Amino acid sequence: MAALSAATMLGTAAPAIAAEGMWLPSQAPSIAADLRKEGIQIDPALLANPKAAPLNAIASLGGCSASFVSPEGLVVTNHHCVYGSVQYNSKPGQDYLTDGFLAPSLADEVPGAPGTRIFVIEDLRDVTSAMTRGLTDRMSGLARYERIEANRKALIAECEKQASRRCDVRAYYGGATYFLQQQLEIKDVRLVYAPASAIGNYGGEVDNWQWPRHTGDWGFYRAYVAKDGSSAPYSKDNVPYRPKSFLKIAKQGLNDGDFVMVAGFPGVTYRHRTAEEAKFNFETYFPAFQKFLSDYSDTIVRATAGDRGATIKYASALRSADNYKKNTAGQLAGAEAIGLAGRKAAEEQAYRAWIAADPARQADYGAAAAALDRIVAEANAQELVDLRKSALNRAQLLLAARTAYRWAKEREKPDAGRDAGYQDRDRAQTVERLTQIERRFDPRVDRIILEQALGEYALIPADKRDAAFEAKLKEIGLDRLYADSKLGDTATRLAWLDKPAAAFEASDDPFIRLAVAMWPGDVAARNAARDLEGRDQQARAEYMKGMLAYAESQGRAIAPDANGSLRFTYGKVTGKARDGMSWSPFTTLQGIVEKDTGREPFNAPAKQLAAIKAKDYGSYAAPALGTVPVNYLSTVDTTGGNSGSATLNAQGEFVGLLFDGTIEGVISNWAFDPVITRSIHVDSRYMLWNMEKVDGADRLLTEMGVK
Repeated sequence: MAALSAATMLGTAAPAIAAEGMWLPSQAPSIAADLRKEGIQIDPALLANPKAAPLNAIASLGGCSASFVSPEGLVVTNHHCVYGSVQYNSKPGQDYLTDGFLAPSLADEVPGAPGTRIFVIEDLRDVTSAMTRGLTDRMSGLARYERIEANRKALIAECEKQASRRCDVRAYYGGATYFLQQQLEIKDVRLVYAPASAIGNYGGEVDNWQWPRHTGDWGFYRAYVAKDGSSAPYSKDNVPYRPKSFLKIAKQGLNDGDFVMVAGFPGVTYRHRTAEEAKFNFETYFPAFQKFLSDYSDTIVRATAGDRGATIKYASALRSADNYKKNTAGQLAGAEAIGLAGRKAAEEQAYRAWIAADPARQADYGAAAAALDRIVAEANAQELVDLRKSALNRAQLLLAARTAYRWAKEREKPDAGRDAGYQDRDRAQTVERLTQIERRFDPRVDRIILEQALGEYALIPADKRDAAFEAKLKEIGLDRLYADSKLGDTATRLAWLDKPAAAFEASDDPFIRLAVAMWPGDVAARNAARDLEGRDQQARAEYMKGMLAYAESQGRAIAPDANGSLRFTYGKVTGKARDGMSWSPFTTLQGIVEKDTGREPFNAPAKQLAAIKAKDYGSYAAPALGTVPVNYLSTVDTTGGNSGSATLNAQGEFVGLLFDGTIEGVISNWAFDPVITRSIHVDSRYMLWNMEKVDGADRLLTEMGVK
């Protein structure tokens, strides 16, 4: 087995490829020369330390990125990232989704939706040796998975002996390397400000993933802690958190060609997947997934039509489904546009030819490549089955029952032996998820959604379906399922988290009975998936070690695929030429007026339109444009999870928020193409202009040092 040092695997031995890469802080030294060449003016060494500014001002919301922008714990992120909290606090007659929300004072800031968290980065350290302790090549896949999980839990438990820390261990390069990410978990998160949807979601789904764009995609939370500075649940006595650093708002805005950098927590990319994995996803899985999302979205729209209360309850679910649907369509189009299948096949052929050209390399990596091919074929066969089974969890009371019963079964084990997500450290988040249902659930709508999900489930081959579930559902019937269940009541639902498994097995609640019937099939499915995951880690880790050695032989460094951990990326503000048209790098206020129809999704607020027509730009106009810029394009390499990421200029100052990409560029999840890939940012000047001229958020402008 060939040995690669952690430094080599993280790219410190070779120069970087310009533009591409979501880089770990520890990789900053290897790309310092390119950062300077591209125009950074702070010391690149600062980016190597997540404990120091500017990276320690970057935060995670557990799905979106964010950043501190004041010494009083004020956090800025995207409008669509605070949308769930806006929805949760809305109701007929108090429609913050439509009207927006602005707290006049600290006392008026309202709690975010249950489960809202701010995670403050504290450390990101290599734990590869601890994670691979006890692994042997002779282990079964399941045994390997269980050993890795045991090692992971031990590391997390040790890390979380520190109060209010949330720790996780993530795999890089297919499990060739592991890092532990340590974050302070702030539990009291309050909604401070979100503009009206006619600003924050201007253009709606029509403009989503499109250019030109005129969307004010920003919102603000505030982090609160106990008076002694410790993380604590919501209390009226809590005080604003004081971060170790916060981002300075740039006095000077950006121009075409300027250096920009984005820091955040990108979700998942698949650039190091095999050619066969890419082929299956784009020929089979994504077309099915697109229809899967479209049918779900259509079901929500149909079920909530004419009912404003239900529409508010399901607004967040609908927006998420529509966003993923459009993203998937873009990836399908992008794969064809760049010839992804041929590109991946050629890259893989060159790598495997390099392996075959040397007996030592063949001995080191050849068996892993062959094993990985077999595992990929096995995994592909299961993907569509798992997708269609997942539709059942759209029925919120069924998911609640399954979650509670699994907690009961897991509590029969010692805490360290429980599955991830069902340990004592996870209980509070589970309670909050189950609590959220009360404002995101309507029994009539839920039943319609379940009926549609059962149609998806029926597409699974009979031998892959759960006969016990089907028999129990037939016995109960949909009418009794909803009429007889008490899980729609929050107190009743939460109480089940403390009951033993025997209480579930004796229950006459129909959703509980379904959950119990599904348990044996769920256990079997999990064990099969874990065995596959263990075998995949063994083969893929060796395969990726070979790929890193191959890249190093060519003088290249490669960033690991995104996995939700802290990364930074950099590029330039620039437009793009397309056949028959040219995309300028900035849009402006005038485009809002040109698009406006007075009807959703192009219904800008009257006060905003008046300020634009009066050319009341204040100090926020860009000299080169003669007006206020709204959104801009850049070449930074980003993906989902980067939403809400701070955009920094060459001096490390805040100049906007990353919120989207163009539809042609979403294929970069699989293959980065600098010609077509563009990220979309909301310009800080547009954000600040609205805050002053439209929404009157002077309190926040003063706090951020703008006024």
